[in-house]
Amino acid sequence: MKLTLDEIVTLTGGTLVRPGSATLITGLASLDEACAEDVSFLGNEKYYKEFLQTAAAVVLIPPDVPEQPAESALIEVANPSLAFGEMVKHFVKKRQAFTPGVHPAAHVADNVTFDPSQVCIKPGAVVESGAHIGAGTEIGPGAVVGTDVRIGEDCTLYANVTVREGCIIGNRVTLHSGCVIGSDGYGYELVDGRHQKIDQVGIVLLEDDVEIGANSTVDRARFGKTLIGEGTKVDNLVQIGHNAQVGKHCLAVAQCGISGSTHLGDYVTMAAKSGCVGHIKIGDHAVLTAKAAAMGDLEGGQVYMGMPARPMRETLKSKARIARLPKLMAEVKEMRRKLDQLNPAS
Repeated sequence: MKLTLDEIVTLTGGTLVRPGSATLITGLASLDEACAEDVSFLGNEKYYKEFLQTAAAVVLIPPDVPEQPAESALIEVANPSLAFGEMVKHFVKKRQAFTPGVHPAAHVADNVTFDPSQVCIKPGAVVESGAHIGAGTEIGPGAVVGTDVRIGEDCTLYANVTVREGCIIGNRVTLHSGCVIGSDGYGYELVDGRHQKIDQVGIVLLEDDVEIGANSTVDRARFGKTLIGEGTKVDNLVQIGHNAQVGKHCLAVAQCGISGSTHLGDYVTMAAKSGCVGHIKIGDHAVLTAKAAAMGDLEGGQVYMGMPARPMRETLKSKARIARLPKLMAEVKEMRRKLDQLNPAS
């Protein structure tokens, strides 16, 4: 598709600082890869050098950028990354138009509740009995929607997603390829030297605007529900255990793990490979940095790092002290040498 400079200004809600020479824009790219028909953006000062050298036709910039590239048209916006995201949505919608209907190679049980004129079910998908699918929802190739699952409106299930029996999916939820919602919780009891499985009879509830990344898993509850709160975004390869309660607008980044019955408050961030043991509570707006391990309850509003996770400032001070140990040991060794010279052995 093609956009004019005026259309981009309208779409982003920005202010044209300099018109440049571009007439039609056909693509989106990073600053260092953009060509004379692309839109790009300056979202981080680390990329300022690439900004000065870019060949992009249009660059979305924050207010008060001093030096500027020679040729690009410049549009000032409050948040260039967010504005660029709106551009991406605009292009993607044009390329991936929603086409309702059930593909002949899909299998949909007779008693599934949905409107075929408002739902898209792609080849190889399976929708089992008693399921409900809301208007505007797309079920991708090879996806499996289990018995009595409820899926809200305007959801997207990409290829090979599995939503197991009884689980509830809110509105505008996105499930990326290969993720599993409602897999059995990891529960066993050791009886007479053998691990015996504990039945997991609960469900998973994903509230509105949740996004679950590729190959991530959210286990069903032993009883009751595993809850992922409104607006929470889960990255690829994340494990969320049974009966976990994840608050609203949380972020769970790649390869992090949330153990069973853990409670996360709202706006909690768990960075890559961080984790928490089960049956603990993490307060609102807490941040666990990469590889941090929460071993007990953590208060909200703080940044934690390390294993076990401690407030970041406290941990950095400890690391600084440890880093000084070799020098201190060398000084002690030198002092002992001088003392030995002053007091030679008799």
